[in-house]
Amino acid sequence: MTLMKTLMGAAATLALTAGTALADPALIFDLGGKFDKSFNEAAFNGASRWAEETGGSFLEIELQSEAQREQALRRFAEAGANPVITMGFAMADPLSTVAPDYPETTFVVVDVSWLEVENLRQVSFAEHEGSYLVGMMAAMASKTGTVGYIGGMDVPLIRHFGCGYAQGAKAVNPDIKIVANMTGTTPAAWNDPVKGSELTKAQISQGADVIYAAAGGTGVGVLQTAADEGVLSIGVDSNQNHLHPGKVLTSMLKRVDVAVYDAMMAGEAVETGVFTMGLAENGVGYALDDNNAELVSDEMKAAVDEARQKIIDGEINVVSYYENDSCPALSF
Repeated sequence: MTLMKTLMGAAATLALTAGTALADPALIFDLGGKFDKSFNEAAFNGASRWAEETGGSFLEIELQSEAQREQALRRFAEAGANPVITMGFAMADPLSTVAPDYPETTFVVVDVSWLEVENLRQVSFAEHEGSYLVGMMAAMASKTGTVGYIGGMDVPLIRHFGCGYAQGAKAVNPDIKIVANMTGTTPAAWNDPVKGSELTKAQISQGADVIYAAAGGTGVGVLQTAADEGVLSIGVDSNQNHLHPGKVLTSMLKRVDVAVYDAMMAGEAVETGVFTMGLAENGVGYALDDNNAELVSDEMKAAVDEARQKIIDGEINVVSYYENDSCPALSF
């Protein structure tokens, strides 16, 4: 049976091995917990797949506060973990401080692409490309001509998701109305399903009949309320179609699981540098399975698949929010 060690377990194991370095990889989840059914859970799934296939074990910790970020990095590096894989843009500053202190350790971060640190693998995603596709699907499924978007913490990354979504929706229907809300301005916004539910009801009252949630654990409340109120939702990061079969139009897949799996599989030899995973790399996409098959028409699938290829070929340019810190299709 595969052993997944906690941070405290790592310290205990270190003492037992009397200084022998561990070769286990480590995984630091972002706030919101590893079973958020979204971003963190995708990372956990990738790590679990690696463990099952290799028989290996990995160290892990679920952060409870901002203060634990640097502490967890140092603890795992001291314990000999390699690579140390971290989740979320909020790890950028702690990594820039800690990683240079442990040049023999390779660190990996998901959702960061701007640091100049030699022993760091940075993986980012073209979320706007995948969001464009689900935006098209939302517009094609909408009967009211109004669709919604609920983000988690109001940061450029989450505006990046929303911007792609709005562009896709307007490509289908230039007159479509897009209602957008953010859950909050602190990390608590990632794990507030009650607020997600309230925002969903507010958007429904404004006519939205398809609502896309890019909000971590908060999105669970969005999808639940949408299902209860008889409107469609769109999941994010992990495939969330199964949470409410027949009521989740699709999920915008962000293959965080692949990023984590690949890093663990490479081990200490994992390549450093900046890597972006978009449609061309199958890093993002939309989910189609038995849970949403009846909601996705042949026409919808054909239109989205055609757009996907045109984006890959450069025939469709999905504007990134990062280009000018603004979006041509949506005002936040």
